[in-house]
Order: sequence, then C-alpha cells, then structure tokens
Amino acid sequence: MRLTRQPGRLCSEEREPYMSKDNPYRPWDTDRNLLDEAWNITRRHHGEYLIFYLPGMIRYGNLRGLYPAVSLTGDRCVLQCEHCKGLLLQPMIPVEDPEALVMKCRNLAQSGRVGVLLSGGSDSKGRLPWERFYDAISAVKSETGLFISVHSGFPDLATAERLKQAGVDQALIDIMGDEQTARDIYHLDGLHTVIDSLESLVVSGLEVVPHIVAGLMYGRMQAEDEALRIISRVRPASLVIVVLTPLKGTPMSGASPPSPEEIARLIATARLMMPSIPISLGCERPRTGEGQIMEELAIQAGVTRMAVWSEKTVDLALSLGLRPRFQPTCCSVAYREDFSVLLPVSL
Repeated sequence: MRLTRQPGRLCSEEREPYMSKDNPYRPWDTDRNLLDEAWNITRRHHGEYLIFYLPGMIRYGNLRGLYPAVSLTGDRCVLQCEHCKGLLLQPMIPVEDPEALVMKCRNLAQSGRVGVLLSGGSDSKGRLPWERFYDAISAVKSETGLFISVHSGFPDLATAERLKQAGVDQALIDIMGDEQTARDIYHLDGLHTVIDSLESLVVSGLEVVPHIVAGLMYGRMQAEDEALRIISRVRPASLVIVVLTPLKGTPMSGASPPSPEEIARLIATARLMMPSIPISLGCERPRTGEGQIMEELAIQAGVTRMAVWSEKTVDLALSLGLRPRFQPTCCSVAYREDFSVLLPVSL
C-alpha cells in the first residue's frame, strides 16, 4: 500500500510488496527465527498498535512536533563525547538562566506545545547544571502543566530526587555496556558512573527511559548486548534504541553506522529480554536507503514505537496487520489521546 499526502491525512492508493527479492536485507536472510520469536512476543504483550512519533525539532511535510528540546547551556559542553562534540545541542532552543526557562516554557505552552525536553551540555563528570534550575522547573510544571522530560546526564541520587520533586516526569539516560565506551567515547570515569546514575534515577521514582546508541565504537557494535542486560535489571518505563549518525566535525564523521541487520538483531534481543517493555527506534538514525530497511526490520524485530516515519514504513505496518497511531512528542512519551489528537494525521 503506497501512502500519499492529502491535507490533514494519509490515504492509501494501492498495495505492493513491502520488500523486493533483490533487497539484501530480506528478513528471511537474517536471524529469521529470532525475528519471528520477537514479533510473536511483541504481539502477545503489546497487541496491534504501533506508535509513530514526531519530535518537536523535526518537520514532516507541513507538520511539526509539539515537544521541543531546550538546552540549558546553549551549545556549550565540557564533556565533549566523541560522537557529538556538542553539535547535537546546536538545533535546541538555548535557555541559559532560570528566568529565561520559565518565560520560554510559558510561551511554548501558550503556542500549543504539550511538553518539553530539557537538555544541555555536561561538565567533566557528565552532570548538567540542574541545581540552578530546580525552582524554575517547578514553576514551569505548576504554571504550564507541560510534560517534562530531561536528558539527565549522569546524576547522583540527590540530584535525581530533586528533579522528581521539581515536577520532572521522566528522565532519559544513555547506557553503554563496557568500560572502554564509557571512558574513551563518553570521557567518564568509568562504567560505574553510568550504572550508579541509572540506579539513582530508578530509586528517585522518576520514570526512566534508557537510550542505547548503537555503534558508538566508531560504528562497530561492541557492548550493546551488555547494555541491554544492565537495563533489564531495573525494569525501565521504556527503551529507546538510536543509531550512530556520524556528524561532520566529530572524530566519527567517517564512520559507517551499523547495518540494518545488526540493529534488528539488537532490537529482537531486547524484546526477548524485556517482553513487556515498550521499545522504540529513536529519531537519531540514518536517513538513507539502509535507514528505510532498518525501519522495516525494526518493526518485525519488536519495536512498538518509532520516531519519525516514512510512508513506506506506515504501509508495511498496515500490511502486517498493525494499527498505526501518531503523536507529536518524543518517542519516550507513552501514547496519550490528548496529545495524539493534536497531530492531524489519520489513515
């Protein structure tokens, strides 16, 4: 089924096979039994719905998400992770003092935004300047009712508890699986920093959404399975898997991202480890022909959410008997009817 855009809706015109025989990543060529098992487990635990998300900084045609990202440090970051070097902060809305944060979030709420992702650069220990913003976050929550997510960095327990008390709804944290990645890519003291922060967020009572950046070792899959095991021990609210997108100006600019097969295998492994946990293919991933294949295999491997969609991917979901829904937020946010109705997309 090919989907085409009409004002305010997607409509179907014709049905066609979702994969051609010359496709090098046909699922029957790669871990067929693993994908079949993951698909069946996903349907038993999560039913037929697949949620497509449009984050706040991304446009789809004339549509835009209603969940912008805000950087509390502008484009400044001391940690300077090898895959980012602060470049991912540049598209975010810069807000560098508490009063400006409250004013900006008031304006965002008045203009119809439903939530906000608070982020920013880290210090040398991987921590954001949250202590300056506790009162401002509390004011934003009480005055606007915005759903608040934070890219938490790697906080201690006291910080996690204060974020919870301030009204933060969920915390997003990157999880890697080995010492080399923690030290050489993230420039942290070690993997213990990551594990301690994950446990602190869970203990604080925050909704925790771990992220795995697949291919962090210059495009090579190295310890992602161990990262899954670390995450599976804490029962997160959901799991987001993103894929290394080499950025010009970083040491990884010439790296090749993991293949669609590798990402499908990682997702399917996550599904078998955590049957009842929502799993998302996040917004950072290649937007190439291989990226399209990655989306298709991710559906078969057990994702229940996907950030940003292609018409071909929605077509595949329909052909597999799934029921797509659409929401204008980060894919970390659970489906909410009051958010979904604000994105004028239907089938």
